[in-house]
Amino acid sequence: MRAEIIAVGSELLLGQIVNTNAQFLSVELATHGIDVHYQVVVGDNTRRLSEVVTTAANRSDLVILTGGLGPTKDDLTKETVADFCNKKLVYDEDALTSIIAFFEKRKITMTENNKKQALVIEGSRVLPNHYGMAPGMVVEADTCQFVLLPGPPKEMEPMVVEQLRPLLQKGNVKNESITSRVLRFFGIGESKLEVMIDDLLRAQSNPTIAPLASEGEVTLRLTVKHHDSYVANQLLDETEAAIQARVGEFFYGYGESSLMNVLISELKEQKLTISSAESLTGGLFASEITSIAGVSDIFVGSIISYATKVKENSLDVSKELIDSHGVVSEPCAEQMVKAIKQKLHSDIGISFTGVAGPSSQDNISPGVVFIGICLPDNKCTVYQINVGGNREAVRHRAIKYGCFYLLNELKRWNLA
Repeated sequence: MRAEIIAVGSELLLGQIVNTNAQFLSVELATHGIDVHYQVVVGDNTRRLSEVVTTAANRSDLVILTGGLGPTKDDLTKETVADFCNKKLVYDEDALTSIIAFFEKRKITMTENNKKQALVIEGSRVLPNHYGMAPGMVVEADTCQFVLLPGPPKEMEPMVVEQLRPLLQKGNVKNESITSRVLRFFGIGESKLEVMIDDLLRAQSNPTIAPLASEGEVTLRLTVKHHDSYVANQLLDETEAAIQARVGEFFYGYGESSLMNVLISELKEQKLTISSAESLTGGLFASEITSIAGVSDIFVGSIISYATKVKENSLDVSKELIDSHGVVSEPCAEQMVKAIKQKLHSDIGISFTGVAGPSSQDNISPGVVFIGICLPDNKCTVYQINVGGNREAVRHRAIKYGCFYLLNELKRWNLA
């Protein structure tokens, strides 16, 4: 079954609200093995809405519309669908009674246009609205099936769960479901990752593999359709194993997790504490780690050594070292991480020193960063990276690289 989601409302096109309904419906349909081929947003305009409805009906089996069921003149969804189906609008008595009772209970005078919300398409299956006024409806057309749902998520979502979901389950003859698994990678670009798994991408069928690049990261969404959940997971496992064999060194987690979340989980599992010494990042590592609840057990604290004097006085970076190598250097990052671990009595230390930009510093270009990591066995490693982007991008990417390198160091430390 090919499905299409149409979100109706000029406020969506103006960016006044976010179209969360499409995301919710796509997830819901996927669980029933229904493929969403198109998502469309259209404003409150009769001609354009009619064009969208006609196009959807000719290319999709199931067309779900959200919004445009309200009492005002610019609420045009059911009128447009009724016109397409050559059907009349009639009052649903239960909905009308519910609307009248709503105003009477609150002792508010009901305006005449509120009755419009009780209108439904003749012959449709009415979906009562227990959280608002306008009911939803399911309409059988010649080429497809229409589902009309209210726009507010607090009304739409329970209507789908409580009333539409049983209909979707009943109509799912094959009883297939779609299962997805998201693999997260860091330190490799989308183009390079794609080249390394090119043959897997070309041979994909079920599961499918979809790459997606984000800020300094790449995700692969594996999607399988099968009626048996055990077989579905087995197919996902086999596909993941083939991918991990090629690019496993860049893999760090699953789903919607972030590098910082994965790092925190690893530190908690191993009961290890961490502290940070930060120069160019200006406390960003400390800020990001403390923005996640429950880190008091693992995060000790931080010293923001932005000025050279602070590096000297608080982190024991000697003047001789600075004169010989500079503050943006491997020896400086190493001394910073050793000092923070010792002074704050943490199991692990991490340090950041570099040039965020936009100008160079001591003939060192923006984007050059040194990251120091010191493990419980006091083995210290310094990584040098050279990242692009503006000042904020350099700082945020430095934090991500720090988390990624530390995760890899912890893996090696555990295996030692």
